[in-house]
Amino acid sequence: MLDFIPLQYYTSIYYYFLLVVVLLTYVRSRSTDITAKKSIDSNRSLGFFALIVTVFYIGFRPISGAYFGDMGTYAQSFERYQMGEANMFKGDVVFDFFMQVCAKIMSVQLFFMVCLLLYVLPLWSACKKWFKEYAFYAFLALLISFSFWAYGTNGIRNGIATSIFLYALSKENVYYKVALVVLALGIHNSLLIPAAALGLTFFYKNPKTYFYAWLLCIPLSLVSGGFWEGLFAGLMAEERASYLTEGNVNDDVFSSTGFRWDFVLYSASAVYSAYFFIFKKNFTDEKYNRLVCIYLTANAFWILVIRANFSNRFAYLSWFMMAIIIVYPFLTKIQIKNQHKVLGIVLAAYFGFSFLMNVILS
Repeated sequence: MLDFIPLQYYTSIYYYFLLVVVLLTYVRSRSTDITAKKSIDSNRSLGFFALIVTVFYIGFRPISGAYFGDMGTYAQSFERYQMGEANMFKGDVVFDFFMQVCAKIMSVQLFFMVCLLLYVLPLWSACKKWFKEYAFYAFLALLISFSFWAYGTNGIRNGIATSIFLYALSKENVYYKVALVVLALGIHNSLLIPAAALGLTFFYKNPKTYFYAWLLCIPLSLVSGGFWEGLFAGLMAEERASYLTEGNVNDDVFSSTGFRWDFVLYSASAVYSAYFFIFKKNFTDEKYNRLVCIYLTANAFWILVIRANFSNRFAYLSWFMMAIIIVYPFLTKIQIKNQHKVLGIVLAAYFGFSFLMNVILS
């Protein structure tokens, strides 16, 4: 356990590590063709190094509710399971069972390390599956995403569930895909939203319609936001519905603060990227179209309930895909001049927002 690192600097240190990796990637993108074997080998090593540092640094973080949000609650529940108390979460049956088993065979610190592995390794595996020798860039994009740290240290159940869901999307076999989606739902049932979006793509997958629907949700939310929160609250389990109907009972920093244009614009960066490649560059890829349609559907849902308390929890149901939506075309087919240099700029800009929100403004 890394108790010797002051808690007030713990998050920032990780982001400065990512800053070094991003700057190194940017500089190398200006001078090295990413398709060269030397570059591929170097990036593979750098990616593995980033994976190891991430696993050990986040996995062995000190247990603190003050600095890592719900981590303190998880630790308390784990210790109560160790004392033989009955199920405390009651909703997410797979995670509940997992925690109870872990409480019988390991320490709470090891439990958090296992959770971190379940969060990070599916992302690593999905990148390797989709992008082969270029997996480093996709994995780095996931690490530098705005919400990556928060859902590895705070929203742990949700983070694990979304990682497994993303891994499910990378699988070709439909039976494996369905089994992994069901597993993700058992870990955190809020994954019903992206799971429903995935199901919808098997019946209708024209991305143009999804783009129009996403745009339409912005004025719909502006005009009648409260209506949508009440409507969806009636369709959810009581715990999740409380995010839509209760006030800011836990003093959440992403509480009900009106229509968040800043975060809509953040979401729109992935929307524009997808629009540019699909319609301007005629990028044709069935897997990518499905990913884009899922992202647009889940993000549109969040826009409709954007004023709700804890709306960040709904935003994350699309944001966990943002990095893949942005980098996928870059790593699949050469479509624009100096594409590897542009990718370096895109990664630097994408990280810039995360660094601003998690270090400079935190």
